[in-house]
Parts: sequence; structure tokens; C-alpha cells
Amino acid sequence: MDQMAFTLEMGVVVAMLGFTVMLFVTEVIRIDLAAILVLVMLGILSYLPGLDRIADVGRLFDGFASNAVISIIAVMIVGAGLDKTGIMNKAAATILKHGGTTEARVLPIVSGTVGVISSFLQNVGAAALFLPVVSRISVRTGIPLSRLLMPMGFCAILGGTMTMVGSSPLILLNDLILTANSGLPEGGQMPIFSLFSVTPVGLALVVTGIGYFLLLGRWVLPGKGHVYDASSGQALSEYLQRVYGLTASVFEVDVPRQSPLIGKQLADINLENNLYIISTFYRGKVSMVQVLTAEIEAPCRLAIIGEKSDVSAFAEGNGLRLRSELDVFAEEFAPTNAGIAEVVIPPDSNIVGKSPRDLLLRKTYGLSLLAIHRGEETLSHVETEDHKPTPIGLEKFRAGDMLVAHVKWDRLMRLKQDRDFVVVTSDFPQEELRPHKVGWALAFFVVSLSMILFTDVRLSLCLLTGAVGMLLTKVLSIDEAYKAVGWNTVFLLASLIPLGQAVQNTGTAEWIAQQILTALDGWPVWSLQTGMAVLATVFSLIMSNVGATVLLVPLAVSIAVAAGGNPAVFALTVAISTSNSFIIPTHQVNALIMGPAGYKVVDFVKSGGIMTVLFLIVSLGMINLVF
Repeated sequence: MDQMAFTLEMGVVVAMLGFTVMLFVTEVIRIDLAAILVLVMLGILSYLPGLDRIADVGRLFDGFASNAVISIIAVMIVGAGLDKTGIMNKAAATILKHGGTTEARVLPIVSGTVGVISSFLQNVGAAALFLPVVSRISVRTGIPLSRLLMPMGFCAILGGTMTMVGSSPLILLNDLILTANSGLPEGGQMPIFSLFSVTPVGLALVVTGIGYFLLLGRWVLPGKGHVYDASSGQALSEYLQRVYGLTASVFEVDVPRQSPLIGKQLADINLENNLYIISTFYRGKVSMVQVLTAEIEAPCRLAIIGEKSDVSAFAEGNGLRLRSELDVFAEEFAPTNAGIAEVVIPPDSNIVGKSPRDLLLRKTYGLSLLAIHRGEETLSHVETEDHKPTPIGLEKFRAGDMLVAHVKWDRLMRLKQDRDFVVVTSDFPQEELRPHKVGWALAFFVVSLSMILFTDVRLSLCLLTGAVGMLLTKVLSIDEAYKAVGWNTVFLLASLIPLGQAVQNTGTAEWIAQQILTALDGWPVWSLQTGMAVLATVFSLIMSNVGATVLLVPLAVSIAVAAGGNPAVFALTVAISTSNSFIIPTHQVNALIMGPAGYKVVDFVKSGGIMTVLFLIVSLGMINLVF
């Protein structure tokens, strides 16, 4: 192999690489701004004599229209559309129901699920779709988002190695093998890989990633590992006690058929037992209590606000089963769906002089009234240290009354438009879900997914088809779509693409590869294979994994033939190792999760450094074991 001469252009590109890495690691400026700065510098440098090959100025901004960047924009819109219908809430609730609320149980379920999905759907797509799910799980469990997103993101990358369509390098591999076969003798040609040939390798990598974070996550992940069970009603209890002196929690009880409560009115039960029945579960349906004159039917479950001693005595005296934690009501009381709100009655309100029962407050406005704060006094069904229980359902409203109520956030959003109330609470998800659009959202998601799996249509076009379909059917408005896109991620990736092209076009990548392979000349076959894996890993950090694969696979095949190794194994080593991209946030998935979780580059260096070594050990071991 003829040695390439080191040119001035190569020297400038190497210097730019070093400068970029320095900006990323030190974070003296934001990394998306650093990427834009590097883009501008490449463009200006290319005008200097002798450096015209560093960047094609006419195509300097092509990265903004690249397949990868458009795919990310489209998948963010698709994910936002699904989220807008409430599907992601249900997915989060399902995971919490079956996986519990602790980090040790949530992490493997989320990461494993994303890993499997990314084996068929490109890893950045799988990560983007699960981003809102993980955000909701974080809110409901109190597990910091930073402790969930990195394991999810890493497993999305690892999952791309589970099938031959899971990542772009593996998709390209068979074509590169067929091209390389034209230069090999008849008996030494490489077979192509089938769809699931790499599954044992990818599966081992995903399991390794999950195990790594379960065992070492407390040390390598940023953020504290405190677990806060929001679904248990603890948040509600603390708020009521701190602000209104209501020392009450939410409990769930089972009402059997033979209970003496059957046929009794809810209002009477509340008054007699110092309780507040806020929701019911009957015949498989959870619903807020609409009318207090409604009668109990069984078997059913009740969600009750009250003192634990009162609720326990109530359950024992009426043959009820008090559950240790919320089950069917966990979703209803999740902070992402509903919570405590404070609403003031203005002087000109039409409800002044009327009682909650007169207004059918819960049925009409969706407000489950917990207390009325009037002057220095708080009126409530629940007995407190300061006063005895008050039948607030019969209390006439006065101007200036502060109503403390449990309400679903979508109903509170509508209440903000009602002149009879002034909504004081502002810290809640102020978006209206569109569950009636779930059919359209799912339909266009399935269309996109089917196009990706069963056609040769370009990935970005497949995803844009789904995104545009959701916009046309008004699952999302165009303004909501713009807001759904993480533009910092878009600019980060688009601005780095020209640097990767410069590394390849100036011959810098090939020169680096030659120097390393020359140093490894004469080493055993296993060390050459390891060298190719390390080289592919390094290249994937500084240029596109597709570019690294196209460049290194022919070199790997040549080295394997010369050293007496298996060229197909060497080629596969390169294609899999280009997914070993965890140390800095240049991979699309890492760039995607960096902003929402508030990660720093040092977080990726810390967590990704060990993951990189584990990836090399497990992938090389499994490749040689399987092939």
C-alpha cells in the first residue's frame, strides 16, 4: 500500500479537529455554537490559497438538508404528534404499572424497549419517540431525567447493531462486501449477511449496556438517584399540608358486593366519615365523581382524600380493602395529567351566591373541590388541627374565595377562558391533548414505519410523510411542529457534517488509517482486528459513521486477506464498531438527548468512556464467537 504524503490541507483539518474537541470538552461556549463556529471557520479557510479542498463553499450548508438532519426534524414532529394524542402518557403509565417506580426497574424496561425498537427503526427515531415517554416517567417517579435519558440513548445506539437494517453502516455493509468480492479470488469471496446474522452480537451489547448502568449508574450518571413516588399521592399531601393545613393523602380502597356502603350517597359518606371521595373505578372505567348525590355500586374502587387513620377506620368498618398504593388511579393522579389548582372567584362572577352542589361543580367545570380558603379561614370536608369538617358542597361561594381543587390540566386550560374564575396556578402543563386525533396519529406513524421497513424510499422522506400527514389532519398545528423541533440539535449536527466531509475529502482519514495500520504491521490477526475496531470507533466520533464505514471496510478487507484473517469478519467489525460512539455528543442520538437532560460533554466522557471499552470487548468477543 503506497504511503500518502501529509499535506497542508491535512494539517489544517487535523488542527480543526483538535480545536473542535477542545471546544466540546471545555464548553467555553455552548457546543451548538461551537459547531456553528467550526462551520464558519471551514468556509473562510477554504477561500485561502492551497486550502480549497477543505470545504466546497457552494455546498457548505448542505448539512442542513442532509438525510440525517431532515430525519431528525421529521421524527421530532412525529413524536410530538403521538404525544399530543396522549399515547405517550399511556405508554408511560403502562411501563410504571408493570415496572414499578424505582430506577432499578424502570431503567432496564425503558432501555431494553428502545433497544429492540431501534433494531428496526433507526436509532435516532426510536430515541426521539421515547423522549416524551421518559420525560413523563421522570415526572411521575421523581427519577431525574439525566439518569434515564443516557441509558435510553446508549441502548438506542446499541440496538442498531441487532439487525442488518438497524443502522446505516450495517445497511451499507452487504453492498460494500459485494463490491469488495469483485477483487477477491473465486474461493475467497465473502458471503453476505442475512437480516438477523448480527442479532447475537447486538443483543449482547444491549444487555451489556443495561447491566452497565444498573451496576455503575450511581457513579457514572449525573444527578442524584433519589426516587420520589409522585403517583402515591405524596405530592398532593405535602402541598395541602404546607399551604392549607390539610394533613390528608390519597388512598385507594376496594368496595366488595356485600359492603354496607351499597346504595349510599357519596355526599353522606363524606360527611359521616371526614373523607372526600374524589374518583371511582366501576366496570373497568375510571371517572371523577361527577355528582355527590350519586350512589355507590359494587364491586368498585374509590379514590379517597383523608387522614390515614380515618380512611383505615372507614375501610375496616365497612368491609373494604385499603390498598398500600394507588393502582387504577395512579394514571389519574399522575402530575402530568392532573393535580392541585388554586382558582379565585372574582367579584363579578356568576357563581357568587351559589354552592358547588347547585352548580354541579365537578360535572360542569371538572373541579373536585378540596377546600375553600376565605380570609384567614380554610373550609374543608377533612378535619384538621384548626377546625372541624365543613360541608363545603353546600357552602355558598363569595367573591374573593380561593378554591383549592383537584383538576385535570386540560379542564384547567379551558377554565382559564371562563370569566367566572381566575386561575392562579400557572405551573402546570399548559397544553390541550387531542385524544380524538389518536387514529390519525397512529395511522401516519404506521405509514412511515411501513415505508421504512418495506420500501427503499429514503429515510427522511418516509418520516416526513408521517409528519406532513399529522399536520394535514391537524394532529399538530404547524406552529406546534416548529416548537417540537430541537433546533439546537439540528444546528449541532448540520454544522459538523462539513468537518466530517473535510476529514474524508482531504485524505486526512485515509492518512490517519495508514499510519495506524503501518504501526500494526506484523501483529497477530486478533490485534489487527482490534486495531480496526478502535480505528472505526475513533472515526465515528469525528465523521459520519457511513463515511467511516465506506472508507474503512475496503482497508479492513485488504488487511484481513494479507494477514490470513477472515475478511467478512473484519468488514463486520468495522460496520459494528462505527456504532461505538459514546464519548462525545457527535452521534445523532447523543445530540438529541443532551439538551432535555442538561448533559455536559464531560458527562458523556465519563459515562461513554467506560461504555466504549465495554463495547469493544463485548463486540469483538461475540463477533469471533459467532463467526
